[in-house]
This record gives sequence, structure tokens and C-alpha cells, in this order.
Amino acid sequence: MPLVITAPQLESSAGDYWRLLKPRVMSLVVFTGCVGLLMAPGDIHPFIAFAAILCLAVGCGAAGALNMWYERDIDAKMERTKERPLPQGKIQSGEALGFGLILGIGSIVVMYTLVNFWAAFYLMVAILFYVIIYTIWLKRLTAQNIVIGGAAGALPPVIGWAAVMNETSLFPWILFGIIFLWTPPHFWALALYRHQDYQKANIPMLPLVSGIEKTKTQILIYILLMFFLTFYPIYQGDLGVFYCLSAFVLGVLFLYFGIKLKFSQDPKYGLTVFFYSIIYLFLLFTSMIIDKMEIYEIF
Repeated sequence: MPLVITAPQLESSAGDYWRLLKPRVMSLVVFTGCVGLLMAPGDIHPFIAFAAILCLAVGCGAAGALNMWYERDIDAKMERTKERPLPQGKIQSGEALGFGLILGIGSIVVMYTLVNFWAAFYLMVAILFYVIIYTIWLKRLTAQNIVIGGAAGALPPVIGWAAVMNETSLFPWILFGIIFLWTPPHFWALALYRHQDYQKANIPMLPLVSGIEKTKTQILIYILLMFFLTFYPIYQGDLGVFYCLSAFVLGVLFLYFGIKLKFSQDPKYGLTVFFYSIIYLFLLFTSMIIDKMEIYEIF
């Protein structure tokens, strides 16, 4: 880790520690974890379900805190991240490290104690993969950092499913695959818009290593692969017509945005694709719950 000269210690607040947990990332993790839990065919006590989702949220926050601890040097160089608590000197590196370790270890122990072994195991894998494989090893090494590292962010549905079943089956791993293929176009679209930021921080994101046009092509390829994978639960008989129509409409829109990005000369259009990707994942996973619970039949 490079030597970092931190800003003078300023007074920290609860809000600074909350920001250290990356709450926006946490919200998506919790949501996809809830979907995995709700889609599982078994029964779970509401208290155990709450404990599982809380542990997932805390574990995600711990990974975010450890990520900010390790990346405090590059965060200080990027416009998008320079206002974070560590570059601002509101939280010192040792505090962030201790905070992240306590939350991470605690979330795994509580998950194992109150829920079950497999949920705790996959939570541990997600935290370690994000911190060690992605943050410490891959991010500064290869343009494929977000592809491989995306496995950590794709595990929450598996964790939610395991919390109910104490095992996994094919379906939660399909959800894993959808998020895994969703991650590169999601982050590369942002990287197209923020490529100068990554250049200043010397992070080998794909637009800098392979160029803008190749990145746009890769985004389109991943969207297409994800589009096809979203129909596999229908083939398996796990989901029905409502989900099928939702996946088709949302996927066609994603492909439209991807094609438009490919031929657009507007650097800000990557931001449009980035925001749509968030809406896409939320609506796609919501449609799974609606389909399973047949909520649409009420109307």
C-alpha cells in the first residue's frame, strides 16, 4: 500500500461513519438479498429473516469501510470520492480499519449463530472476495477488475436463499449470474463518464486500457449475455409470464441504451446507462417477487 499523507484529524460524526458503509451500495445488496430470501421455497421465522438481512447489510457495510480504508490514497485524487470521510480527515485510517473489521467479523459470527452455516459462509466469502481479491489485488492490477470482483456483489441472493434453505440450488446461482453479468456494463458506463478521474488515480479501468470504443462494445456484449440469461428461470419453470414480459421489456430497453451508447459521441451518455442499469436491476428482481407471489392477479 502506498504511503499516504492524511488530512489533519477533524471532528467526525455519526454521518461520517454511515458514509463509510457505502449506504447506496448497501441498499442494492440488501434488496437483492431479500429477493433471494423471498424466492426460496422453504419457511423462515421472521426474526431469523430479519437477522439474516441485517447481517448481510452490516457485512456489506464492513466491506465498504475496508474498501475505503485501503483506497484512501486514490479516493483523495478523484472528484467522485474526494469528499469521503477518510480523504477529508474526518475519520483516521486506523479507525476505519478497526470499524470495518469489527463489523465484518461480527456480521459473520452473528449470521452463523442466529441463522445457519451456509449463509455465514457465503457472507464471509463475499466480504473477503470484495476486500482481498477485488480491492487489494485486482483493482490496481487489471482492467478486468470489475468483472472478476463483481462476484462479491453478486452473492447476496445466494446468501438470502441459504438463510432459508441452509443450502443452495441452481436458481439462486442464476440470480448470481444475472448480477455478475450486469456489473461490468453498470460500472463501465460510469467509467466512460468518469474516465479522467480513474486516469488521475492510475486505476486501469477498461476505457483507459482498451479505449472508449472497445469499452462500449464490451458493455453491449455483457448486456446481451445478461438478457439471454434472464430467460433461463422461465425455461426451468421457476418463473412465469409476468416475469417473462418484464424481463423482455426491461432487457430490450437495456439493449437500446447499450446500442445508443455504442454510437453516441456524448461522454455524458454513459451516466444515463449507469442510472438505467440500477433501475433495470431493481425492476427485474421486483418482477420476480411479483411473479412468485402472483400479486398481479389482484388487479
